[in-house]
Amino acid sequence: MILLSTESLNGYGLHRIFGFAKEAGFHGIDLSVSFENYDTLDLDYIKKLSDETGIQVLSISAPSSGITESIVDKFISMASVLGTQVITFAPPHFSDKDISWYKEYLPKVKKSSNISISVQNVEPKFLFFIIPARKNASLIEIKKITGDTSFDLGSSSDIIKDSTFLGSSIKNIYLSDNLLDKKGLILGSSVGGISNLPIESLLMKLKANSYNGLFSLKVSPKEIGAGNNEAVLNNLKHCISYYEKYFAEK
Repeated sequence: MILLSTESLNGYGLHRIFGFAKEAGFHGIDLSVSFENYDTLDLDYIKKLSDETGIQVLSISAPSSGITESIVDKFISMASVLGTQVITFAPPHFSDKDISWYKEYLPKVKKSSNISISVQNVEPKFLFFIIPARKNASLIEIKKITGDTSFDLGSSSDIIKDSTFLGSSIKNIYLSDNLLDKKGLILGSSVGGISNLPIESLLMKLKANSYNGLFSLKVSPKEIGAGNNEAVLNNLKHCISYYEKYFAEK
């Protein structure tokens, strides 16, 4: 199933995003939660939108920093009401002082929940050239936390190699294309150009290996045509067609 990440249409209200997802033909929503966007934390409002549109929130992506045990509990509670299958967390940021929620609490709640508690790969970044921006963020480490992972193509330097290493632990794949130094492009943008993301090869490989997890389209709002509703809808439909061509059953 392919979901629309709300991050792809950042700047639009959730009601518009759910509407775009329904009209374009997505199977659900990946709710990218922001502490600054209160609508993404309003469970009653989100449930109402889901019920009205028939579009489920099948994935929740937590904020990239500022996570605590109580926030983990809130997301699990939201997921239980919304019918969410996967909740994704990023490894702790360098500025996060307490990381017990990550190394101790996530494995604990995973054991008592039917929801996939996943940790995503992140692009290697360093502060002052030597200090990793994320703690315990290697592929080996994220795979060990709960046994479930989410795979962000835009944060990988070798999507075939990295996806093979993560293997069956992958429960959600964030889809976007890259071309040279441009990231967050719509699918197929790198065709005929230089890209480190052979997406069509990855999708065909995943299909051959019977991947049964989720896909979430997570691209730049600018690249999707935000502000031009006709362009947005056309680009969303294009991405679904690309996904169907290389992965989905016709």
